[in-house]
Amino acid sequence: MDARHLSILGIIAVFITVIVAACINPREGYRPIQPIAFSHQLHAGVNQIPCQYCHVSVGEGPNASVPSVNTCMNCHSQVAVQRPEVQKLHNAWKTGDPIKWVKVYDLPDHVRFIHQPHVNAGIDCTECHGDVAQMDVVSTQNRFNMGWCIECHRQPENVAASTDCVTCHY
Repeated sequence: MDARHLSILGIIAVFITVIVAACINPREGYRPIQPIAFSHQLHAGVNQIPCQYCHVSVGEGPNASVPSVNTCMNCHSQVAVQRPEVQKLHNAWKTGDPIKWVKVYDLPDHVRFIHQPHVNAGIDCTECHGDVAQMDVVSTQNRFNMGWCIECHRQPENVAASTDCVTCHY
């Protein structure tokens, strides 16, 4: 093969790679080990603590904030204080060290996702995150790729959902 054919094959390979990357998510089913074992099944399921109690900024800005140690201590200064995982909370609270939670959902840098309009439109957290109240360990439940998002934005009930590129891309 000459250089021209190799260049064409290279361009085709890059094009295919971009298309495949837009359609799959290698993080699907990802469930990292966290520094403190935290059961969403216990907290959101059994105890029925609403998502927004812990993820306070989800309806106000771009991110669903990770709960601070202070939020955890609202209950755990009195509840289950002798359990080893709760003792880790107490230690972080006493030392002022933040808990280094591992991100479960992590979109590429060129993608902008803002929780606020989704929450304010009445989209339930389970639509994207699955039934977290039934998960002991949270894992990604959906593809979280461009095709998945566009498919949702094109649903008739999502009348105000834009499919303009700049809505999600910088």
